[in-house]
Amino acid sequence: MKAIQFTRFGPPEVLEVVELPVPEPGPGEVLIRVHAAGVNFFEVLMRADRYAVSPDLPMFPGVEVAGIIERAGPGADRSLIGTRVAVPLFAIGRGSGGYAEFVAVDGGAVVPLPDAVSFTMAVALMVQGLTALHLLRSSPVNGKIVLVNAAAGGVGSLLLQLARRNRAKMVIAAASSEEKRALSLSLGADHVVDYTAPRWQEEVKGLSGGLGADIIYETVGGAVSRATLDALAPCGELVLTAMGRFGLGVADIERMLDQNQSIKGFSLLPLLTLQAVPKDFGALFDLAATGALTVVEGGRFPLHRAAEAHRVIEERRAVGKVVLTPSIQESEPDAMPKNLAP
Repeated sequence: MKAIQFTRFGPPEVLEVVELPVPEPGPGEVLIRVHAAGVNFFEVLMRADRYAVSPDLPMFPGVEVAGIIERAGPGADRSLIGTRVAVPLFAIGRGSGGYAEFVAVDGGAVVPLPDAVSFTMAVALMVQGLTALHLLRSSPVNGKIVLVNAAAGGVGSLLLQLARRNRAKMVIAAASSEEKRALSLSLGADHVVDYTAPRWQEEVKGLSGGLGADIIYETVGGAVSRATLDALAPCGELVLTAMGRFGLGVADIERMLDQNQSIKGFSLLPLLTLQAVPKDFGALFDLAATGALTVVEGGRFPLHRAAEAHRVIEERRAVGKVVLTPSIQESEPDAMPKNLAP
């Protein structure tokens, strides 16, 4: 089978296609032909050695896949063969191996997919869906003014919709392009701002009655995190996801203390339990299947174009979820990215 690996850190070109044996499902395991593998921003950071933890090399990236069960190992339920499933590798202690044509996992770790949920939708609702869900549980939005940074991204596009469903008083979406801001409005944001514009924080304050946002979900990092402080209301909460480095200094922290503001860190994995994950997925899949939650597709790439998929994310050109489609060939129309120029 074909899989993607990198043996050194660097630009997207370090991702290479390699041939590996098809995994043999062991006792209790099932073999899944991968139809969609999610591509995540933290994998882009890992590839460039800019993540909080450096992975061991060689690295086979990919922590979320969806596909069809083709074989069952000894003791596994053979009735599962032919079932469409989602496989959250990240939730079962597997931090790699998803960028491949096949994966073998414990049969109890797969989550059946409703017919109305595509493979692409399924991977979009794994890392990003659970992140959005747990961000709202960690910092409830009922009756509050919320600012979502990178609102057109995989997490942001889901987060702003779920914030509306959870009765936020106002949802302000921050995005870097006109296309992304238009998408955010179509998904239910009350207002949009351009976080790359000068003094954009003043616009947030104007929209929020002069005070700023009660909760800011910040996923961009760097200088944007520091600038975002100017959009935070007194007694407000800045929620930082653990995906990158943030440019906050001692003076920034002291200033926050003076205004009774707080910083909350967010990391998804410690919040997950094997018992709760299938239930959470079920809730997200049901919302998507009924149209109550729109899953934004940011591009489909064949496996051998994994470097291009990484580049699209790294250059912040994608909206929504970018996926690899190992079962799709270059000549097929689904191989072309949606919402992106060819």
